[in-house]
Amino acid sequence: MTKSIEDYKEILLLEEPLARHTWLRLGGPAQYFLTPRTEEELLAVVQTCRQLKIPIHILGSGSNLLVRDEGIRGAVIRVIEPLLSEVRVEGTNVIAGGGTMLSHMITEAVRAGLGGVEHLVGIPGTIAGAVVGNSGGRAGDIGQLASSVTVLTQDGTVATRKGDELSFSYRRSSFQDMLVLSVTLSLTQDDSEELNRRIRKNWIMKRSTQPLADQSAGCIFRNPRGLSAGALIEQCGLKGLSVGKARISERHANFIVTEAGASSRDVEQLISRIQKAVAEKFAVDLELEIKVW
Repeated sequence: MTKSIEDYKEILLLEEPLARHTWLRLGGPAQYFLTPRTEEELLAVVQTCRQLKIPIHILGSGSNLLVRDEGIRGAVIRVIEPLLSEVRVEGTNVIAGGGTMLSHMITEAVRAGLGGVEHLVGIPGTIAGAVVGNSGGRAGDIGQLASSVTVLTQDGTVATRKGDELSFSYRRSSFQDMLVLSVTLSLTQDDSEELNRRIRKNWIMKRSTQPLADQSAGCIFRNPRGLSAGALIEQCGLKGLSVGKARISERHANFIVTEAGASSRDVEQLISRIQKAVAEKFAVDLELEIKVW
């Protein structure tokens, strides 16, 4: 017999404000907000929603996300530590659950003397979010390290993708419509002290150039090929421009920061003004890096 969504009342909130769960502190309510406690419960919730034809949105830490003021109809399923949070080290491989925070995985890898992830320091969010969006920086992306990804597919089966079944490109992957359950990263043996030194150096660089103390969703736009989105926005003279209680960061023009009283509409209007200005001045169409619900 098909379960109803109300059968999950222990983990269900109705009309839950998503502003509580996003880094921008913005967003209207989710019709159904579910926080599964185990992988089995997660798979059951997803199966029920699919049987009832309830739209599903998977939420991690909410770092790379703008939720509109109207909110979300359907189910928002939160997948974050302690759910799917196991991190195991096997030789030079790190196996991390999709709900693991990226920072936690980096700590465990470095403790085991495994290098290759230190350039991911300072990137917010979960492992699953990092894989779906192929997070990274100038020194490389997480997709270059992934040797296998275990997912829940659209037809409800658990499958492990590896080799040529893995597809990564700049801030994109082939896992857009799948739920990432775990990832295996192939790393290299290294000295823990040296790794910690490199991590500290990377942190200092990020702190000096990014508004890490402010409410933001990370970089708003993808860098166009061979160009810097932040530099293009800055050259349009837009640093510090505000709409309502949202403004373009004075520290890094590819960040929009929000204050109490901001609305998602404020952010969307800023995004639109940035895209228009950059298109007019440089004939470049900036693509969003953040997700918009």
